[in-house]
Amino acid sequence: MANRVAIFIDGAYLDHVLKDEFENVRINYRLLSERLAGESDILRTYYYHCAAYQGNPPTAEESKRYGAQRAFFASLERLPRYNVKLGRLALRYDRSGQRRFEQKQVDILLGVDLVQLAAKQNIQEAILVAGDSDFVPAIRAAKSEGVLVKLFHGTKPHNELWQESDERIRLDRDLMNQVLRRGQPPLP
Repeated sequence: MANRVAIFIDGAYLDHVLKDEFENVRINYRLLSERLAGESDILRTYYYHCAAYQGNPPTAEESKRYGAQRAFFASLERLPRYNVKLGRLALRYDRSGQRRFEQKQVDILLGVDLVQLAAKQNIQEAILVAGDSDFVPAIRAAKSEGVLVKLFHGTKPHNELWQESDERIRLDRDLMNQVLRRGQPPLP
């Protein structure tokens, strides 16, 4: 019997990796889950992100971005065994008065799901697509329950996250070419 795996995707991190390392290619998320899981049975893929910011009242650009992102999340929800979980995006200002946005609740949502599935022994493997050290306590808890943790990462994951994971696999061009959306030219 194959191991049961849950896949945890930090959507903002994956967006960043796709943009900065793979020319902003568009991928087929169902294929991505299948390739990441390999021979393991997928319990579910959890995708974590935040809805785009909208002011009050929202600008036309904010409304358009928000609508496109909601349509994307809805398309993911229609995939077999996919679950989208959203945190919130908080508007902050730096010392010079420049606007910046900060994700809230996303990392803890992922961490709670990982720990709950591990503690209930619903999974034997956890696959993380992430680069942030905030997940380290959840990884430690899952490992203490006997879960094997595999990290799929871009070029610069946080060192502590990399060290704590049982296996580390770099997201590379070969994998990306296997999961490209139809009509996307292959990466060189």
